Amino acid sequence: MALPAPISAPETLHPSLWLASQLARTASRCTDTGFAALSAQLPGGGWPAGTLIELLLQQPGIGELRLLRPALAGLGQRPIVLLQPPHPPQALALAALGLPPSQLIWLRSGAKSGDALWAAEQVLRSGCCGALLFWQQHVRGEALRRLHLAAQSGETLFWMLRPLSAAQDSSPAPLRLSLRPAPGGIDIGFIKRRGPQRDAPLFLPLSPTLLQRHATLDRPLPAPAPARSILPALVG
Repeated sequence: MALPAPISAPETLHPSLWLASQLARTASRCTDTGFAALSAQLPGGGWPAGTLIELLLQQPGIGELRLLRPALAGLGQRPIVLLQPPHPPQALALAALGLPPSQLIWLRSGAKSGDALWAAEQVLRSGCCGALLFWQQHVRGEALRRLHLAAQSGETLFWMLRPLSAAQDSSPAPLRLSLRPAPGGIDIGFIKRRGPQRDAPLFLPLSPTLLQRHATLDRPLPAPAPARSILPALVG
């Protein structure tokens, strides 16, 4: 009697297939997070480029920029766009994280939320920036799908920072992480990833920078640029 043929590994059939017990492989270029414990929990071993990544925050300013610092610092001289941050970015604190102000572009949009979404889409489709950090309180599923599609047209690192309450909403983002403050660092929850479910959060220690202990010495970046005035020059 003939033996049954061995079952092929799912990824050999299609790169989008994986076993439920294993992290998926990814065709996207991934950037190391700079934290070995976190990279080991992400498909591809890092932050995927050219895709929508959601960071759902309990509150702003709990260490999200320190979390992203290694990836941002590894972009060389490529511009980093800060779109609609909740507070004016502090130049000295960012420089202490290895992010020179000359590399950062602080964008503000008009009063309509659609203006910010339009600006984000233009940055992603242009492919001229190394990373886009986009803070947004409320966004519809259709807009998320447009942004995810725009991100796939290039290799920009794209993080969307939203309130933790958005975790209950559906999203096309293949990677969704929750961030909560914890003594000495942050707790990272894995809301969605291409791999096995992980219920326990991952504690990641984050050391405060010297400038965080002397915040009054800091100064904000120059005034933000209106998105519609700078984007034509930025994207060509």
